[in-house]
Amino acid sequence: MKSAFYKYQGTGNDFVIIDNRDMRFDRNANGIVAKLCDRRFGIGADGLMLLQNKSGYDFEMVYYNSDGQESSMCGNGGRCIVALAQKLALITEKAKFIAIDGEHRALIKNDWVSLQMNDVTGIEENTDFYFLNTGSPHYVKFVNDIENYNVREEGRKIRYSERFKEKGTNVNFIEKQNNLLFVRTYERGVEEETFSCGTGVTAAALVGSLTNVSDSGNLCRIKTRGGDLSVHFNHKADGTFDNIWLEGPATFVFKGEVEI
Repeated sequence: MKSAFYKYQGTGNDFVIIDNRDMRFDRNANGIVAKLCDRRFGIGADGLMLLQNKSGYDFEMVYYNSDGQESSMCGNGGRCIVALAQKLALITEKAKFIAIDGEHRALIKNDWVSLQMNDVTGIEENTDFYFLNTGSPHYVKFVNDIENYNVREEGRKIRYSERFKEKGTNVNFIEKQNNLLFVRTYERGVEEETFSCGTGVTAAALVGSLTNVSDSGNLCRIKTRGGDLSVHFNHKADGTFDNIWLEGPATFVFKGEVEI
């Protein structure tokens, strides 16, 4: 069977997206997700998403990491699937959709997508790192000379450490550079550094606010290897965050057809 697919990227974080409103795509078919995400033998992507019907919402987002496992929320993926929903005329400039971590709202104009993330509480502050959940679990650590930092090696050490090896965690290394916070992320499920990670950028921005290195009390501008993003938020007096918006480009790359 042949299936149409769409390739999108958000600051270099790239995705295969399938319009599965007819429910024809068999996500359990013989490792199909990992095959499609393979960069040598498939289409190539950091993850795969299914756009599906859901009563009460514009659509449902189902997300898989490139290893083929259904995963937690993906911020850049969420922005990209909103862009596809507009291309398919499911929405105009506003969206309300459901993902694994609950309801999300989004605004889109041209290829710029603002995605509302879930409120964040229970931030764990340690001697040299922060741990928090922004729809996915994130370990955040300040480092020096981030351009030359070995993200793959150091990220793997943390992701497969005794604490995190069972369920995994994403690992973010951050450094303040002028008016931007440079973020590099090792993603579980991809098991490699990606060019950008939306939930990781969100986590880094909130840590930036907690440590007084963000632009202001409610904005942090982010640099990633794939481009720039910004995170707006409300930093509450009790150290929690609400009204969090991840903003940046979500770009159509190409449409194709693949045998599955």
